[in-house]
Amino acid sequence: MADARPAGEETSQLLLALWSAPRSRSTAFERMVMERGDFRVVHEPFSHVADFGTADVDGTTVRGEAELIAALRALPGRSFFKDTTDFHYPGLLADATFLREAVHTFIIREPAEVIASHKALNSELTRDEIGIARLYEIYAAVEAATGKEPVVVDSDDLIDRPEATVKAYCERIGIGFQPEALQWNSGMPSQWQRTERWHRDAGNSSGFERRPDAGDSIDVLNDPELSEFYRYHLPYYNKLRERRLQVS
Repeated sequence: MADARPAGEETSQLLLALWSAPRSRSTAFERMVMERGDFRVVHEPFSHVADFGTADVDGTTVRGEAELIAALRALPGRSFFKDTTDFHYPGLLADATFLREAVHTFIIREPAEVIASHKALNSELTRDEIGIARLYEIYAAVEAATGKEPVVVDSDDLIDRPEATVKAYCERIGIGFQPEALQWNSGMPSQWQRTERWHRDAGNSSGFERRPDAGDSIDVLNDPELSEFYRYHLPYYNKLRERRLQVS
């Protein structure tokens, strides 16, 4: 498997992205990056543009994907953004240069868990909003643009073996591993407040751990509509899981 970035000295200029279907523990991963302190963190700018019409990129308000991509490109030093695929991002998919310039990484979670957790927060959940198929679409676009397999984190590995998983991720990206960033003080960072209800579990956390979920009582596989959604997304999840980061 090709490395995401060549081995060697850490770069001082890096735009690192983490893509995720909603409810896949990506916000907890972002909180860990915040704790590191060596990255500027931009929270869900693509989904904010799609949902609200605007996003904040380090104090600059952007409107539309083209403006957003230009603002991300202009960030100095080391920056990280994470985003979710409940929306479709045609501007991102069409910009092969940006797909090559940033280091795009991915996080996955078992589809029945994703669907149940999402349904608990969005009673009108639609098939495409679940986002796993769109996640694979971005993965495939990045792979085509770069000629390399992007890094895929299995969030079960992240929960069960956080130190080994984050260390392996950092090694693949070419950044230093900071074990102290695996723990943080609970609370709601200001960047999360616009979509606070989606981030309460991460806000109440102080590290990577399995927590009760509002969707735990939803039986996806025995629900006619949700089971259909599950069957649609499962092949895309399986393709991504086959490429997951191997954690020893």
